[in-house]
This record gives sequence, structure tokens and C-alpha cells, in this order.
Amino acid sequence: MIDSFLRRHLEGPLDRCASALDRPAITPDRITAAGLVLGLGSAVAAGLQFWLLALALWIVSRSADGLDGPLARRRVTTAGAGGFFDITADFVVYGTTVVGVAVGASAAYDAPWWPFLLVLLAYYINGTAFLAFSSIAERTGRTIDDGRSLSFLGGLAEGAETIAVHSLWLLLPGISWQIAVVWAAVVALSSTQRIIAGYRALS
Repeated sequence: MIDSFLRRHLEGPLDRCASALDRPAITPDRITAAGLVLGLGSAVAAGLQFWLLALALWIVSRSADGLDGPLARRRVTTAGAGGFFDITADFVVYGTTVVGVAVGASAAYDAPWWPFLLVLLAYYINGTAFLAFSSIAERTGRTIDDGRSLSFLGGLAEGAETIAVHSLWLLLPGISWQIAVVWAAVVALSSTQRIIAGYRALS
């Protein structure tokens, strides 16, 4: 919901960080890989109930995710393989962190699994909607160019909200399943928005 606002205001700082990282040994794909490894580490830490460590790894992981794109643009690289790797890594991190929190919260607080399963289902539907739109929009010449490698349809739940909610249930693991119920509903609503907007845009 606020991703476009944040991109406008963070573009300068991210570009400066990318400039500082612009060394031959540091590539966009390596930054993406680092974000992936850190995200998986966050999931493992959450499963082991090391909540603050999981939070730190999560935040650093998502910071890395914000830097691979600006570095790629500095080097005028095409979005192809790098963009594919980036979105795939994001999906892996989002899914595994949900599972990690579910494992840790169920062990430590006897939290039920079903709210986290609802989140994963909502993520699945949401991801299907915007990836299908991006693919078909590319083929039909109706792409949305906002500087990213895919055509993203806006929605109530976007990257910033996802980062915030995942951080919140690592800060408050005792009520993580209640947060997950609300979040699943928000993502489901966002999925519905994207399905309707995508259908109208491609009609």
C-alpha cells in the first residue's frame, strides 16, 4: 500500500548505499543470495525460538533485498536472470519465515498452525495473481513500468507491510498466531484487489 511512497523517498539513500557497495566482487546476484541466506537463517532462528536473532536476520535480509536492484541499475544490467532470482528468493524467504514462526510459536506458546497455513494460502493466491498479470501484461504490451523487473499491481498488502508484520510477530511471538489471522485476511483482501484490477487492466 505504501511501497510507491517509500520507493520515492528511499531511492536516494538506497542509491548511495549501492554506490558504496559498487565493487567488482559485489554483484546484485550475490546481494540477493546474501538476503536469501539471511532470510533462511531468520526462519531457522524463529523455529528455535531465538526471536531477537530472527528479527535481526530478517531486517538485514530485507535490507539486502532493497539493495540488489539499485546496484543492478547502476551497472545497467538487464532485469532477466537477476529479476527472476530476486523474486524467487523473496518467495522462498517469505514462505520459510512463516513456517519458522509457526514452528517456534507452536513449541513455545502452543500456538495453533491453522493461522499460518491461512497466511501461506493467501500468499499463494496473491503471488499467483501478480505474477500471472506480469507475464500476460508483458505479452500484451500492457506492462506497468515502475523501475522493477516485473509489472506489479498495487494492493493493500505489499512489501513494506509484509516486512512490518513479519517483524511484529518476531517481536511478539506470544500473539503471533492472532497477528497471522489478521494478516491472512489483509493479504486475502489484497489478492482480491489484484485479481479484479488485473482482469480489468487486461480486458
